[in-house]
Amino acid sequence: MSAVRSLRKLGRAALLGPSPRHALPDAIEHVAKAHRAHHPGADLDALRRAYVLAESSHRGQTRKSGEPYITHPLAVTLILAELGAETTTLTASLLHDTVEDTEVTLEQVRAEFGEEVGYLVDGVTKLEKVDYGAAAEPETFRKMLVATGNDVRVMSIKLADRLHNMRTLGVMRPEKQARIARVTRDVLIPLAERLGVQALKTELEDLAFAVLHPEEYTRTRELIREHNAGADPLAGIAESVRAVLREADIAAEVLIRPRHFLSVHRARAKRGELGPCDFGRLLILVAENADCYAVLGELHTCFTPMMSEFKDFIAVPKFNLYQSLHTAVADTGGRVAEVLVRTHRMHRVAEAGVIALGDPHRAPGASGADPAGEAAAADDGRADPTRPGWLERLLEWQSHAPDPDTFWAELRDDLAQDREITVFCTDPGGPGRTAALHLPAGATCVDAAYARYGAAGHALVGARVDGRLAALGTVLSDGDSLQLLMAPEGTSGPSPQWLEHARTPTARIAIRTWIDACAEDGERSEGAGGQARTARPAAAREPALPPAAVPDGPPAVPGGPRRAVQPRQRPAAVAGMPGAPVRLARCCTPVPPDAVVGFAVRGGAVTAHREGCPTVARMTAAGRETVAVRWQDSGAGCRVTLHAESLSRPHLLADLTEAIAAEGAAVVSAEVEPPREHRVRHTYTLRLEDAGELPRLMRAMREVPGVYDVVRATSPQP
Repeated sequence: MSAVRSLRKLGRAALLGPSPRHALPDAIEHVAKAHRAHHPGADLDALRRAYVLAESSHRGQTRKSGEPYITHPLAVTLILAELGAETTTLTASLLHDTVEDTEVTLEQVRAEFGEEVGYLVDGVTKLEKVDYGAAAEPETFRKMLVATGNDVRVMSIKLADRLHNMRTLGVMRPEKQARIARVTRDVLIPLAERLGVQALKTELEDLAFAVLHPEEYTRTRELIREHNAGADPLAGIAESVRAVLREADIAAEVLIRPRHFLSVHRARAKRGELGPCDFGRLLILVAENADCYAVLGELHTCFTPMMSEFKDFIAVPKFNLYQSLHTAVADTGGRVAEVLVRTHRMHRVAEAGVIALGDPHRAPGASGADPAGEAAAADDGRADPTRPGWLERLLEWQSHAPDPDTFWAELRDDLAQDREITVFCTDPGGPGRTAALHLPAGATCVDAAYARYGAAGHALVGARVDGRLAALGTVLSDGDSLQLLMAPEGTSGPSPQWLEHARTPTARIAIRTWIDACAEDGERSEGAGGQARTARPAAAREPALPPAAVPDGPPAVPGGPRRAVQPRQRPAAVAGMPGAPVRLARCCTPVPPDAVVGFAVRGGAVTAHREGCPTVARMTAAGRETVAVRWQDSGAGCRVTLHAESLSRPHLLADLTEAIAAEGAAVVSAEVEPPREHRVRHTYTLRLEDAGELPRLMRAMREVPGVYDVVRATSPQP
């Protein structure tokens, strides 16, 4: 009800029009009061001028509720002012809809209020559906996120804008309410969490919960109403804690912090019936970091601690700047209370997140800089807390997303990861070359390779985790020491199975791009004509691997330069097509003495397949003409992919690798699938000096204890 009354007051003030020139308009007095509480010396002239422009440009416009439209930017600005946003953010917030919904231009905003305000207003301005159609919403979010990468205040304004829109969502049609609430749940709430703006996040969660799950929301509201009708047992525990801290001479403020609606619902789903102390937590605020640990010591001495509930987010802050001590204690009556302990500064950052950091472009210590923000940055140990690791990764992968649908889907998946880990990656080049990689929880060695090397992560062939060989799909843990083993560039590439290991959009998009590019060489061409869909990047083209498979016909002089990674390749020719290169299909990796057949592909090349390869049957059925191909003795090596089927046991990977090395084969890549019913499949891509060595190698692998079959690889058909 307080939000409704506030909205009505804003409406009445706006209808009265602006105050006399140079006086602060009545409609923004409450904004100014909230702003001065955090920034006593702030110059309010920009706010006055921004309100005058916004009120005059929006005059005559109304919201669906019937209120004057100006009440919306005023409400958004008040939200930000109460969280401690600085003047530039508030100025842009008052103007955030002018360029989108009025005759005011971005150039006018820049000329009147400066480049920073213009940048923030531009960052939150939606793209037109007339120009972008169904892609308008995802492309608008892409635009906002890119703008946030340069100035995090863009997303602060967007979050406050969405909060006020969610507060007034009831005037919308039910289907539109649900659509907006879903986007809020899937995108805006995770962004608020990652930016540390808990005050906005919790209210957004409750508002979305009410729209998307009305029955559960009603049930939860009734539980809270029943609980509030009686005495709160946390009040007695809080008084006991105050007495303990007074006796220990620790100055502290002890508050009862009620759980919000969704938190109560989640606690009930996790614990079943809720106890009388489960509807809130104790919040203890102190002056200094050392006081937090002093409080913890007194709590664990004078009450019974629940050690399984203890977490130290002061020594190890969350990736969104959050710092607190979490614990739970039981009093003499056996009542258990959850407790949060933090400093006043930590509390401000926990509530307002990046908004508490102030102007990200202002030099530390400069006039108007936010001491709480500077302290948060220093405590977190990150040079630029307004450009966190997760945002860097998002900005990187979004630039490679091929279309709005991919971006939108990957964004939702990426934001669903609610925890971050740090692994320490050492290059094989030697000591002193260690990089800290910030990855989402659940990330694997494959994700780490693409995070470390970008598209060059295609060359990953193995990994060591804490000094031990590990499968590429190994899930990494916080603090792991990682060494990525990379093949020479251009000699290796990902397989479709890597997609099962990839958790990050950076890895998934890069792998899919490689696979799609490889498909254009003929194995997955569409239609009888086998026309390629797009030009294939040079790095993704398959190398022509010796021994050379050449089409029947006389040898000819090469038609172009040979790849440096394959210096021993012999010239190849096709009857009527002198100099055409021959590539060995990755789907079946033919080697002598396999019977082979070829297909002409883009660029005048020929791709050679084993005759029994399923791709051959599919392409022939589609009307593709075959090209006769024969092996030419080059005295060079060959490359082959083998599957080793075995019973799971310790050290199997090491024993197989040792057997392969004993036969003189070089491992290009190796993968181990998760065991199923005590059976496991190892996949090796190997390079042999002589194709005639293959049968002996396969026998040696079968002799390894636990291995019951070794077969040549053939890709499954799509």
